Amino acid sequence: MHKDELLELHEQMVTIMENVAEREEVDPELFDPYYQLDVDPSHVHKSKSEHKHAVFVLGNALATAMSEDEFSSAGRIGKRMEELADDAEQRI
Repeated sequence: MHKDELLELHEQMVTIMENVAEREEVDPELFDPYYQLDVDPSHVHKSKSEHKHAVFVLGNALATAMSEDEFSSAGRIGKRMEELADDAEQRI
């Protein structure tokens, strides 16, 4: 995936996060790990690896927000996103 495509994906995922975070049943602290990265789609000067890591961290938070438990489809996706985030973090 090219960096511009990754930035577009990152931007779309942030839009989804904003919509999901508005729900009453979603804990707003769920997205704190993403915010702590301080990497958002407008930060084009950040590396592709940093954006990739941010996308996986955000994907994990979104999947967790949508999961009923760790064994649901979203829960399993969240677990995989966490693994990918860890791998991407090692490459930064």
